[in-house]
Amino acid sequence: MIGVFDSGLGGLIVLKEILKKSPNESTVYFGDLAHLPYGNKSPETVIKHALEGVNFLKQQGAKIIIIACNTASAYAMSTLYKKFPKITFFDVISPAVQKALANTKNQQIGVIATRATIQSSAYEKAILQKSKSELKIKVYSQACPLLVPLIEEGWEKQPETNLILKKYLKPLSQKKIDTLILGCTHFPKLKNQIKKIIKHQANIIDSAQTVSSKLQQYLSKNKIKNNSRPKHTFFVSDLSLGIEKMAKHFLSRNRIKFQKIVFTN
Repeated sequence: MIGVFDSGLGGLIVLKEILKKSPNESTVYFGDLAHLPYGNKSPETVIKHALEGVNFLKQQGAKIIIIACNTASAYAMSTLYKKFPKITFFDVISPAVQKALANTKNQQIGVIATRATIQSSAYEKAILQKSKSELKIKVYSQACPLLVPLIEEGWEKQPETNLILKKYLKPLSQKKIDTLILGCTHFPKLKNQIKKIIKHQANIIDSAQTVSSKLQQYLSKNKIKNNSRPKHTFFVSDLSLGIEKMAKHFLSRNRIKFQKIVFTN
């Protein structure tokens, strides 16, 4: 059983890629909508909520858990490894960083993400840590706080969104980056617009695709296979208005039945 944890429903974009590459695996999804967004919360609060979510997924039978939230990936991974040593974790940051380093030719890498992810310097730290010492990697980060609510409203193709996106991407284009990491699970919904704005000058690294590929490699290497009919269950901590419409928008499925779970302290 593969678990997917996110602060909201953006992780459904990651789940969509997982189901493309590993269609026979059973999954359980938990979106912590009651505490959304994580981007404006302290590291301690993010860690607390991540521990609750992961523990719930473990109780549902998940032995492999994808931390689809970039903020939780930035702040909570070391704690999760310690608290759940028998769980195999995948975060969205590490695979994207590995692919970015493999793709860059001029060592100029851009990152767009939420304000909290950018402030954590998680991508910059991971890139500099994983890069070879002889490479003079430069990382240029841009917080894009307005994009998530626009995507959740289904405004990807609206002219207002395009104008905002151009404004966010302009400083990165001026730095002549040749690789751009989409450091938020929502941002793949804007991939086509981003390609047009930067005029194909940069490789686009989609963290949803990179983590799902990493998971597929792990399943194949360890010969892990689900021999029963795959099941997919969906849990949230709050049944917000418009949740089904948003889920269909992200996962491209007509009907998703969400179950609400409340944690008691």
